[in-house]
Amino acid sequence: MTGFLQTLDPIFEHCAEHIMNELFDTPPERRHTDSIKWRRYQDSDVLPLWVADMDFAAPPPVLEALQTRLQHPVFGYADPWPSLNEAVVEGIARDHNWQIEADWIVWLPGVVPGFNLACRLAGDPGAGVLAFPPVYPPMLHAAANNDRRLVRSDLVETDNRWGIDWDHLAALDHKAIRMLLLCNPHNPVGRVWTQEELVRLARYAEHNDWLICSDDIHCGLVLNPATPYRPIASLDESLAQRTITLMAPSKTWNIPALQAAFAIIPNAQLRQQYQHAALGLVASPNVLGLVAAEAAYRHGDTWRQAMLEYLRGNASLLAQSVNNIPGLRTTPIEATYLAWINCKELGQTHPQRFFEQAGVGLSNGKDFGLEGYVRLNFGCSRALLSEALQRMHRAITQS
Repeated sequence: MTGFLQTLDPIFEHCAEHIMNELFDTPPERRHTDSIKWRRYQDSDVLPLWVADMDFAAPPPVLEALQTRLQHPVFGYADPWPSLNEAVVEGIARDHNWQIEADWIVWLPGVVPGFNLACRLAGDPGAGVLAFPPVYPPMLHAAANNDRRLVRSDLVETDNRWGIDWDHLAALDHKAIRMLLLCNPHNPVGRVWTQEELVRLARYAEHNDWLICSDDIHCGLVLNPATPYRPIASLDESLAQRTITLMAPSKTWNIPALQAAFAIIPNAQLRQQYQHAALGLVASPNVLGLVAAEAAYRHGDTWRQAMLEYLRGNASLLAQSVNNIPGLRTTPIEATYLAWINCKELGQTHPQRFFEQAGVGLSNGKDFGLEGYVRLNFGCSRALLSEALQRMHRAITQS
């Protein structure tokens, strides 16, 4: 299997940044394709900035690896191969300063089945699963999907920054909670949890014997160098033994439909229980997704760094524009390509619908557990983002 990647052209490692920026400025046309993001509004003049799916073409090394694999005409069953796991181990050490072992990796078709599986290991039916809304909508439903109970501790905004409500967390019935479901970096508020915050959460988990499942799918998308990402499992060995960390190349390298993700589970017994819970329920990842994953982790960092720089420009434009639109406000975005926008001062009962009627398709904050907000995906060309922001401004000033 490794032979499929040995023919990759090393020129991609040295792709000029200015050439890549031109690619980001002129992404492929997605109208009238199989894209759910663009098909939602294909018959109307609405710019789709909703689902977390960037418009940028996948990295050249990933496309090359897929083309190489397609030269072999057989697509039989395949297990993850050693060089794939080695690429993940090396990539996580390089990008996140966390040394894992290949044996800790459990491959999955996505992080959503990953944290749903984790809920099945959280105590007995009816046990509490703690989450911090507003949060990625499937995380709000994972507990009920698996006969557990969601325990909410809503984030609070203080001094223009979202954070954990430590007083509320302290007042919860900690013994009724059996798992902490974390999102780091956090979708949709764009926070990267600090080491101090992670340590405080870890103390709760260790004192109350909680399992931890951390969805870290956006870990490769840190925009602010002053807020580096750290996996909670990397804090110490004892904490790692109670933690399931979920990652995937899908968001970072924009290959979500290739269906390849993984759990990192250092505890051998917990890993065995997790794999057993998946039997008959969770499919193996797509073989092309695995090929793409190896190429991304081995050869995709030049593209990633150029993409991050482009996203930083988009984030700056967005923050300046949104915070100058009457009735809207957003907080600094530390990671992800998603902006969480406060619309409460607009006086609109349904802000998502209001902006949709103005030609901008956004995600509804209610789906994340908090009304009066919208989420905007700025993983698009700067021209498209500028047009969307202008439409939002006109909608408000002319209403």
